[in-house]
Amino acid sequence: MASGGVRRTAVAMAALGSLLTVTALSACGGPSEHGADSGASGSADGAGRSGATAADPTRIPGVGDRLQGHIPADSRQVVAVYGDGKDSADSTVVLYTKQGSAWHRARSWAAHNGKKGWTTEHHEDDKRSPVGVFTLSDAGGVLPDPDPAPGAGLPYSRSASFAAPRWWAKSYWHDFDYVIAIDYNRVKGTPPNDPTRPEGTSKGGSIWLHMDHGSGTSACVSLPKPAMEYLLRTLDPDRHPVVVMGDRAHLKA
Repeated sequence: MASGGVRRTAVAMAALGSLLTVTALSACGGPSEHGADSGASGSADGAGRSGATAADPTRIPGVGDRLQGHIPADSRQVVAVYGDGKDSADSTVVLYTKQGSAWHRARSWAAHNGKKGWTTEHHEDDKRSPVGVFTLSDAGGVLPDPDPAPGAGLPYSRSASFAAPRWWAKSYWHDFDYVIAIDYNRVKGTPPNDPTRPEGTSKGGSIWLHMDHGSGTSACVSLPKPAMEYLLRTLDPDRHPVVVMGDRAHLKA
């Protein structure tokens, strides 16, 4: 993996950490999330269900011209999130890497997205994940960075301020052990739980890739722990990683 610059590893001060936690978790969790979510993991690979009759190796499978055109030309890593349906909380995450002009499928995992599905007009507390193409610039969490190569990978901010409140159900306590910020309505180059919302609070924020608890989220995309560890070891700022996310119908449009 090429160097991504000097890694930032920080432990936030307690007072600031509390403020960041309350603000950041408004999108990724909270009491309203912990109801009777439904839907088990295990959907098929998004590429296999794209409906394409012939694969074009220069394109991400299942992604139409509109979103394909938003993938930066210099990006060589794409995390594709294939939602099962507009109103479904179930999805499949596939990591693609680019070699030459061709995209190659590296790994795939069952995952979850917003408990009410997907939207092209995300707003605070709608319980839907935003459809689109977003850069991946920063990471963090309660646990140490799993990437063993110092100074490589996404900048990682370790802090107890990521910890889920202990008044949440126990199954949610480890949601933010690892997080990767999705650059939706946030300032790049800051820890994932930075509360700044450049487009205003009504547009929501704190949309992350984070650890899965077995059901839908408030707006984030959640994956199993081994998947998060793999992504944190693999995503490289020098390869300009992005996430392409949405339900399959919106992705193909």
